[in-house]
Amino acid sequence: MHPGFGVYVHIPFCAKKCDYCAFATFTDRHQLTSDYLAAMRTHIRRSIANGMPKATSVFIGGGTPTLVPAGELMSVLAEIPLASGAEVTVECNPDDITIEMMKTFRSGGVNRVSIGVQSTVDHVLKSLGRTHNPENVVRSVAYVREAGFETFNLDIIYGAAGESIEDWRKTVQDIVALDPPHVSAYGLTVEANTALASQPDRHPDDDDQADKYIIVDEVFAASGLANYEISNWAKPGHECEHNSLYWQQGNYEGFGSAAHAHLDGRRWWNVRTPERYIELVTAGESPESSSETLDAQTRKREALQLLVRTRGGVPSGSFSDADLAEMNELLEQREDRIVLTRAGRLLANEVALRLVDTV
Repeated sequence: MHPGFGVYVHIPFCAKKCDYCAFATFTDRHQLTSDYLAAMRTHIRRSIANGMPKATSVFIGGGTPTLVPAGELMSVLAEIPLASGAEVTVECNPDDITIEMMKTFRSGGVNRVSIGVQSTVDHVLKSLGRTHNPENVVRSVAYVREAGFETFNLDIIYGAAGESIEDWRKTVQDIVALDPPHVSAYGLTVEANTALASQPDRHPDDDDQADKYIIVDEVFAASGLANYEISNWAKPGHECEHNSLYWQQGNYEGFGSAAHAHLDGRRWWNVRTPERYIELVTAGESPESSSETLDAQTRKREALQLLVRTRGGVPSGSFSDADLAEMNELLEQREDRIVLTRAGRLLANEVALRLVDTV
């Protein structure tokens, strides 16, 4: 199946930088909001003039999109040509969500929101450098439903310093109690140049994260949320189309500072700061910062590395017979595909190194 065409919109503004965040986000540039959104609208119109196809999925992320006035954010979305039935997602901070905001998003064409929960345990949120109140999550989900959204995602993170197994089990059970159609659960990772990176005593423990992954997978499976990519679970029909496009190496355009784009093996990304992005777009210049072009063999290998993480797995023949025999607890054959077992998902990076290059 052809993966369609995606659009990513980056909102670089945040109220506070989370300790683990390595994204291009800024806490002191809110005065640029109007100019930044105007530059994105200009950039989108320019891309349409250059033949940009209709989007089958749009993801507005950041940063914190909900720090931008909802109506102004929708003015950017209004510029993007959408294919029939397109999935349109906005990332939301539970502290910011109001019923008015959700109704504005819904009437503006958004049909999916992704709420950054991370944890429902207060001291774990503080350990992550998050500021929201766990009670706001329950209220936010109620507003999302009241505004008429039929699908939404909740994001959670495991492995923070001081997070016990009991803390994690509480978060997972609290999430299930909200009956979400989709959940993303990520192991905390240490990114360079973050507050977390400079504090080794707070770095996550691999064995602890493995135990927590098993808990989340068991609890979600029992509640009707099926794993369809290592870190993603959904009820049938609620899988994220935009993420699936990335996993299938689909083409997508990126608008905003530091946004990435891809076209048939060529990847490029925009300048990192909002000031520079505004300056270049306003001057009629490309905001592209740098790019890379993958050769056919590299693309094929990357395709397998992405697919092996998903429920559909990779074609038979993607591993040698010897490796299949050696990794029989990590891989299983399903008709003409090879898929990861739960144990295999825990060691996916190591398994991916054994993929056979069949080009």
